[in-house]
Amino acid sequence: MFQSFSFFNLIYFKTFNSSIQLPPEWDDFVVHDVFLQTNYFKALEQASPNNISMNYVGVFKDESLVGIAIIQRVELYLKDIFRNETDSHFVESFKNLVSKLLKGNILVVGNLSHTGQHGIYFNSDEILQKDFIQTIYKAVLQLKKEVIINDNKRIRMIMLKDFFYNDALHQELDLFKENQIHKVSVQPNMILEVKSHWSHLDNYIADLHKKYRDRYKTARKKAINIQKRELELEEIKENSTLLHTLYKNVSDHAKINTFILPENHFYSLKNHLYENFKVFGYYLDNQLIGFYTLILNGTKLETYFLGYDAEHQYKNQLYLNMLYDMVSYGIENNFSSVVYARTAMAIKSSVGAKPKKMFIYMKHTNWIMNTLLKYIFKLMNPKQNWEERHPFKS
Repeated sequence: MFQSFSFFNLIYFKTFNSSIQLPPEWDDFVVHDVFLQTNYFKALEQASPNNISMNYVGVFKDESLVGIAIIQRVELYLKDIFRNETDSHFVESFKNLVSKLLKGNILVVGNLSHTGQHGIYFNSDEILQKDFIQTIYKAVLQLKKEVIINDNKRIRMIMLKDFFYNDALHQELDLFKENQIHKVSVQPNMILEVKSHWSHLDNYIADLHKKYRDRYKTARKKAINIQKRELELEEIKENSTLLHTLYKNVSDHAKINTFILPENHFYSLKNHLYENFKVFGYYLDNQLIGFYTLILNGTKLETYFLGYDAEHQYKNQLYLNMLYDMVSYGIENNFSSVVYARTAMAIKSSVGAKPKKMFIYMKHTNWIMNTLLKYIFKLMNPKQNWEERHPFKS
């Protein structure tokens, strides 16, 4: 464990590598976001992917906490990033190029395991955004030095993620330009805004065009033999191995992965987040064949990881039914929005989610690689041609 100090007039930062070191006022400061609270950090520290370690930054003005940041150190290796072993020679060559760019240690300001800006927060009444961002960047550079000194490892890349197109952070052009940090567009965050008159799922269904109402009915009919129920803490523990297998069935088909969740991940989240973390199981003939998870984050319902048995996915339309069940939970429990995150944009838009454009900022520590970084990242993250659906009546 360590604490570090750096003074900048009356503004300074302290870094911590364990949630138990955080100042007592931390949780009250970030009460709006469960992803920035110590219970969530404790869950991650006990069940984080083995290539991710946590660092926390407190920004102080005099003795008062005025800002915070989460900085993850991520160790990337080819076997973690790419898991499909049936690629063509061309694809394999491209993977090798990407691995040379990314292989090694990176520092991420934010949470690599969840879509959205859950990495920084500051009190704008107490500190200017410019001063806050500059202080966080100083903390990143200090952590970079400490990794070299303590572990004899070089940081390959620095990343700040994820920011909506209208985030005020984009105003800090001078800082990013001065430090040669690139702004890069990434896949959108798919978000369903819950309409005020949806007091029940029936209201949602009534708002759908006939085509999408029929699709909803078909999906429900195909899953008529599926029993769905919430798993409690001990059930999650007992089914940890199977839940992990079902999760990997889905995650292994992603084009690029930067981590693998450990087997105890869902149990740890439930153990620390209590009712703010939900696991719902799908059973067929008393066998668990699928599940999805939710994180209750204030007025926002955040969808988390899911998994299913591929053998039962298509004929029971498991994935589509999960999306509908997430809508249902959001409506029945008075959430303002359902955050579906990125990937599978077309099917998520078919249940009413809208794409919200997002950006990350990134810098490679090798100046040649950094010059090429923006272009290589575009190859890694190609623009997907997909047709947005419009399921609701005007």
